[in-house]
Amino acid sequence: MSVTFRRDDQPHRSSRLLSLDLADLLQLRILATMIWGELLGLYLRLLPPPHKNRLKMSPKFNGRLLLCTFAATASMVFTLTAAEWTTLTKHSGWKQHSMARPKPPVVEPAKQIGQPPSDAIVLFDGKSLDEFQTKNGKPAGWKLGDGWFEVNPGSGALFTKRSFGDVQFHLEWASPNPPVGVGQDRGNTGVFLMDEFEIQILDSYKADTYADGQAGAIYGQYPPLANATLPPGQWQTYDIAFRKPRYNEAGEMIESARISVIHNGILVQNNEITYGPTSWLRYDPNRKLPEKAPIQFQDHGHNVKYRNIWIRELPERAQPDSNELKPIETIKVDKAELAKLAGDYRISTKPGAKPLNIKAADDHLLIKYPSRQTILKLVPTSKNTYQFTETDARFIFSEDGKSIKFHIGGEVRDIQKIEN
Repeated sequence: MSVTFRRDDQPHRSSRLLSLDLADLLQLRILATMIWGELLGLYLRLLPPPHKNRLKMSPKFNGRLLLCTFAATASMVFTLTAAEWTTLTKHSGWKQHSMARPKPPVVEPAKQIGQPPSDAIVLFDGKSLDEFQTKNGKPAGWKLGDGWFEVNPGSGALFTKRSFGDVQFHLEWASPNPPVGVGQDRGNTGVFLMDEFEIQILDSYKADTYADGQAGAIYGQYPPLANATLPPGQWQTYDIAFRKPRYNEAGEMIESARISVIHNGILVQNNEITYGPTSWLRYDPNRKLPEKAPIQFQDHGHNVKYRNIWIRELPERAQPDSNELKPIETIKVDKAELAKLAGDYRISTKPGAKPLNIKAADDHLLIKYPSRQTILKLVPTSKNTYQFTETDARFIFSEDGKSIKFHIGGEVRDIQKIEN
């Protein structure tokens, strides 16, 4: 099993990996364990029968035992070495700490928690229902009050005029006070993300109903992790993170929708994977959905109020370009030159600080930081420059090999070799 660079193509995300992935590593460890077990069994079978001096064994037996020990140790070392050279998780394809990776946009937080940040789309500001319409495009027919609006029972659902995909969604609601009805017939409404995935709104304060229909439920699929409902008439908050389903070029779903919900500051849905669109009395199968769709506010026949509704559209993460995915171009360096760079290097002036250790391998360097167990591989890209294989970082050695300029994250750090 060779240790060579390759690229693995994955739907919607590119990865640069070593040829040993996590499954390979686990197989190697299992194999090493099996070898060790077999050799231990061999050791026991080769034990001489009991005699006066149990510690005395023949030279032939000692040779066999030495061979067994060497083979087992070699197998264990091989798996450990492979562990250092493999990427344990398939990542985004970006080198770690890559300076070419796009920086996130600056968003100014609201001065008060729960208010819209600078990049939010305000769907309801307390004054107008202009962002909403009925299913057939007519003006919203719900009751508009002083800073709130209320379901008009029997008038039908409201829909946002805009369509959305991945979002952060904030809304506040209040169930009728005094409460009317029991179970699902008590302050019932809901919001449907992409008009398909319902987050239940219900008066669940000291009220009984089925678990996957309580306030904060992903309706019919996931009960909330806690009942965080306040008494009727009090304003309650939902903060929802929604990730829409993903499809391949053939229209086949490769990733289900994911939903997180914070109800009154309490996490009640933790990045849950939906089974498909939510439904009553059955599970609807997954099907191809549009890239974006309106959000539905349900009319379930109850006078539930809403206020302070805003939403943030979430962008796709930037994918690495061809330059980022390009394999590292290495040069051949003489073993003697590699050996000159081996040794201990000072990375801290603190008393008693342990050094960075560099060892020479056949055609590259191995470095071991004192604060971590992993051995890192550096490959030569020019006479004095050695590149980290998974990180946008490099060591540039001085001509005499006694110091290093460590380039990482747009910074340069000086490292000095410890002379014996």
